[in-house]
Amino acid sequence: MNHRLPSRCAVFAFAATCAFTASRNAHAEDTETTPPAKRVTTPTQNQATQTATLPTVAVNAKADTADTADTPRSTTASLGPLGNVKRVDTPYTVNVVTQEVIADQQLKSIPDALRLLPSVQGDGARPQSRGIQGSVVQNSRIDGLNAVSTTDYPLEEFDRIEVMNGLAGALYGPANPAGTFNFIQNRPTDDRQLHFMLGYGSQTRFLRGLDVSDRVGPSKAIGYRLTLLDETGTGYTDHSSLRRQLASVAFDFHLSRDTVIEANYSHYHYVTKGFPATFALASGVHFPAALDPTNAAYGSSNGGNDDTTDTGTLRLRHDFSPNWHLEAAVLRQIADRESTTPTNTLIDNAGDYKTTISTATASRFTITSNLLYLRGHVDTGAIQHDVSIGTSGFLWDNFNPVAGGTATLGSASLANPQSFAVTGAPDFEHRYQSAQSAQQSLIASDDITVSPHWSVLLAGSQSWLSTHNYNVKGAQTSESANQGLSGAASLIFKPRANQSLYVTYADSLQQGDTAPAGSTNAGNILDPYRSKQWEVGYKLALARLNASVAAFRITRPYAYTLADGTYGTAGNQVNRGVEVMLDGNATRNLTLFGGFTWLDPRLFDTGSASTEGKRIVGLPEFALNVLMQYKVPQVPGLFTNLNVHYVGARPTDNANTWSVGSYTTLDLGVGYLADILDRAVTFRLSVDNVTNRHYWTNIVPGGLNGYTGSGNATAQLGAPRTVTASVEFDL
Repeated sequence: MNHRLPSRCAVFAFAATCAFTASRNAHAEDTETTPPAKRVTTPTQNQATQTATLPTVAVNAKADTADTADTPRSTTASLGPLGNVKRVDTPYTVNVVTQEVIADQQLKSIPDALRLLPSVQGDGARPQSRGIQGSVVQNSRIDGLNAVSTTDYPLEEFDRIEVMNGLAGALYGPANPAGTFNFIQNRPTDDRQLHFMLGYGSQTRFLRGLDVSDRVGPSKAIGYRLTLLDETGTGYTDHSSLRRQLASVAFDFHLSRDTVIEANYSHYHYVTKGFPATFALASGVHFPAALDPTNAAYGSSNGGNDDTTDTGTLRLRHDFSPNWHLEAAVLRQIADRESTTPTNTLIDNAGDYKTTISTATASRFTITSNLLYLRGHVDTGAIQHDVSIGTSGFLWDNFNPVAGGTATLGSASLANPQSFAVTGAPDFEHRYQSAQSAQQSLIASDDITVSPHWSVLLAGSQSWLSTHNYNVKGAQTSESANQGLSGAASLIFKPRANQSLYVTYADSLQQGDTAPAGSTNAGNILDPYRSKQWEVGYKLALARLNASVAAFRITRPYAYTLADGTYGTAGNQVNRGVEVMLDGNATRNLTLFGGFTWLDPRLFDTGSASTEGKRIVGLPEFALNVLMQYKVPQVPGLFTNLNVHYVGARPTDNANTWSVGSYTTLDLGVGYLADILDRAVTFRLSVDNVTNRHYWTNIVPGGLNGYTGSGNATAQLGAPRTVTASVEFDL
């Protein structure tokens, strides 16, 4: 069925009317009413990164995201319309990579952070959890607003990374059942801050960064934060180059004790050239043992990525009363990509390969996303309700190079590899609009507390989706318009305040994929899919340690390029798994962050004996990551890090005839916090992949949407041993 997408004005008008009505009810309440326990902060209290009490304006610190400055533990997370909630109270698996972990491990990119979560497969362009790949914009968010996932982001821009595993359509609107990846931006601090950093990385890569923040104006009502970064040098292969350049600024304006406006803008330029190419398989070919990633012959010195991302956000937070809060925000993002990374396609099992580049994919994404939430607390007799109503959505445009295409650069063999210069790349700025997608959802939830031990969380969204595709001449080639409901229901039992057992059922809509280039129906849009998930879990929040375990089962239609070259759904994907996670202080001096995942992802109802019941390409049965940090008590300020990362064997074809082996990497680090001239100075040294293990990573079925039309897998070589050092001055 085709339905017109309602105008954003109409949707915002609907939510604004609800807000006005609720505000009148809220002002009629007693202002001394105790705030609901499950929502730990009000919007205007979630501003900065350090706590302070100012004379007139309420600018109390950020939410309770970490217990202290020396623990990786996070006790809360932001869950869209639910607001900032305690993780132990949420009937979903939610993990947070905190600023403390990011800084001490010297992490630089989103994939760096996601590698620490064993339930997440984050090495690819699109992050995924529980073995299901995310979409370009529906599963990734910046401060709750849809953003592009297939561009590059520096971790220096963010305070923390929050990941909700599995289905989230009831809370956020239609999306793949791949989880929600929320990147929380840095906010102005309450206390004056001036940090300067110098860094070095293998082979000759140098970094310098500046982070400045303060509050100014009457009663310190205006906060600002400026972050600058420049990293330039050579990568781990000869003749390679890398550049990261960031300029970001954040403001908050406290108009009153109840109202704050937040504004952020960032510009990021990311360039990599000369690193190993992507490897792909021809039909019937399998991957050899992992190759040496430092061999420059596997790539092209002038081939790689040149990406620029500009992101701006504006947000209003207002407290009508201690129990009723309004949040409205908008994001605008332009992500330009010049991708000339070559692909080495293995054409036989003797190691012969053909090197090509494909420049037909999008060279620009633009997205305008929005949200409007009203949250409140009401009592109906002895029953308490934490309710929310709102809307969120986006308008997303794709632009492709007019002269984009596929070109063959040369042929060689693994026994005698050759580097081929990239030639024939198009003018990436000469673009045409290839697609436009719009999505808007009305969202409502009710967290019903029946007793101190029992509660029920109900959430649902009504969504409207539309997609239009265009050819290079501007003519529309296909379109679709659909609507649908997504829902979730959870039953939560709390034997004690710091424990919860829960069961959650979710039924979520997702936008149908567009058939990729190379398939016989390229450009056609598949009908929306429905995914379903059952999850049961247990959470424990000790004084300084979080623990969680969850078991889940996800089912959804599976779309890929079939044997006849047609892209479509062929059977159902069923993913079962168990996740275990710990984060916090195990002892006074030992902190832990990590866990393991067992995953059983299989394809059923395919109509083919060769693929029936087989494992999904690229997914391991077991994955583990454990990060430990130990503070040496005999030497105050000295700490050491150890990180173990294990990924099991992964099939590389739908029939599971071939697979690549498991691998384990070991990362070591040391740091020292010194007091020099009454200033804090932190020295850090990290060695990643200490044993220089060669391994394959980011194994993806080639026929998935957004990749090639071939049904054969692609993969990349993991990074070799690398050294990173830095010194940070707190001035």
